[in-house]
Amino acid sequence: MKGSFNLSIYILIFICGVCAACFKKQVPTFEKDIAPIVYENCTKCHNPNGIAPFSLTNFENIKKRAKTIAFVTVNRMMPPWPADPNYTHFVGETLLSQNQINLIQDWVKTGCEPGDLAKAPKAPEYKYKSFLGKPDMVLTYKDTVFIKGNYIDQFYLMKFPFELEKDTIVSAVEFVPGNKKAVHHVNGHIIQYDEGKRSDIYSGKYILNSASTEAERVYKELDVANDDGSYPVLTQSAVNYLPGVLPTVYPEGLSGYRLKKKGAFLFKDIHYGPSTRDTFDVSRINVFFAKKMPGRITRELQMGTLGVTDIEPPLVIPPNEIKKFITKAKINKDISLLTINPHMHKLGKSFWAYAITSAGDTIPLIRIRKWNFNWQYFYTFKKMVKIPAGSTIIVEGVFDNTIQNKNNPFHPPREVAERAGSMRASDEMFQFIITLMNYKTGDEKVSLEP
Repeated sequence: MKGSFNLSIYILIFICGVCAACFKKQVPTFEKDIAPIVYENCTKCHNPNGIAPFSLTNFENIKKRAKTIAFVTVNRMMPPWPADPNYTHFVGETLLSQNQINLIQDWVKTGCEPGDLAKAPKAPEYKYKSFLGKPDMVLTYKDTVFIKGNYIDQFYLMKFPFELEKDTIVSAVEFVPGNKKAVHHVNGHIIQYDEGKRSDIYSGKYILNSASTEAERVYKELDVANDDGSYPVLTQSAVNYLPGVLPTVYPEGLSGYRLKKKGAFLFKDIHYGPSTRDTFDVSRINVFFAKKMPGRITRELQMGTLGVTDIEPPLVIPPNEIKKFITKAKINKDISLLTINPHMHKLGKSFWAYAITSAGDTIPLIRIRKWNFNWQYFYTFKKMVKIPAGSTIIVEGVFDNTIQNKNNPFHPPREVAERAGSMRASDEMFQFIITLMNYKTGDEKVSLEP
C-alpha cells in the first residue's frame, strides 16, 4: 500500500510537471508570435520615415506601447481597413485574424515575454521617405507653406517643374506629406511640354492660395502655357493623396505612362485641414521610373460629385436626418476594373458599390459598413474585375447629420450640402472614382499584386 501511494505521488508530480511545461510553452513571446504580426501589418506606417506618429520597429518600442496595441487591435481600430472583407478582397489588406488578436492580448497579459531576441525576425527597413523604396526623382516645395492656426480649411495650387535627360517611362508617383497632421488631400496632374514648345519651365509662381486667387488668373500666374500661348498636354490624376492612402503600384509593364523631358507636376489643389495653431509644411513627390512602356492605358471614371453621373436626390442633408443617396453609371462596353476610391466627408455613415449585369447578376465592388473620414483608400483588386457591356454600376451612400454622429462638424446640426464641388470638410462630397481599362480576354486572371 505504501509503495502504491508513493507511486501515485510520483505520477502526479510528473503529470503536473508536464502540464506546467506545456503551459510555459504556450505563453506568447515577441520572438515567435508578436514580431511577425507587427512587422507584417504595422511597420509600413509605424517606422521612422512613415506617416504614423511613432515607430514600431523593435522590441523596446513595441513593448512600450503594448497596452495601446492590445486595445486598438481588440477593438479593430488598428490596423485600419475600412472595407468589409466578407464582401470583397483587395491588394495589401491589413486585417488581423482573431487568433492574431488573441495572441497580442495574451502576450500583454503574461508580461510581454521577449523570447530569444537574437532569433527574432528583423523589422523591414524603410531607408527612404517612401513606401516603395528609393525613388528615381524627388521634387519638393520650392517654398515653405505656412498654415495659420485660425481653424479654417486652406487650399493651394502648386507647380513642381522638372527636366530629364530624355523622355522617361513612369511606373508610380507618390506624394509624401511633410506635415502629416495638416495635409488632408492632394489632386495632382502632370504638364507635358512637347519638344521646343517651352523654353523656360521655371518661370511663374510656384504656390498660390486658391482662396485669394481668381480662377481665370491661376494658370497665368503659374505660367504653365507654351511659349506661343497654347496649352500643353495634361496627364490627369498622376498623383493623389487622401488620409490613409498608400501609393498604387501595378505589376511591371501593366500600367504607366511616358514622362516628357520637360514638364511640371501641377497640384490642382492641396488641402490643409483646419488647425488650431500656426504650423507649416514642406511635402515631396517621389517618382519611380519603369523599365518598359506598358502595352495598355488606364483611364478614370468619376461618379457623383464633380463626376459624370448625377446624385439622386441632390446631395443635401437636412439637419437631424440620416439620408441615403444613389449614383449610377451605365457601362456601354466591356471594361476591366483595377482600382476604386470611395470618397465622402464627415457626415458619411456607410458606402456600398456594386454592378448589376444585363442578366441580373450582381458583381460586388466594395462595402464600407462604418465610414471613417480619416481612412480613405485607393483599393486595388487582387485580380482585374470584368464589368460587361450593358451593366450598371450602382453606388449607395448614407449620410448621418444628427447629433449622434460624433464627427458632425456642426453643433447643433445644420443643413450640409454639396457646394459647387467644395472640398471643405464641413461641406459634403459623394464620389466613386474607378481606374479601368478596356477589357481584354483573360483579364479576370491577371493578378494586380505588385
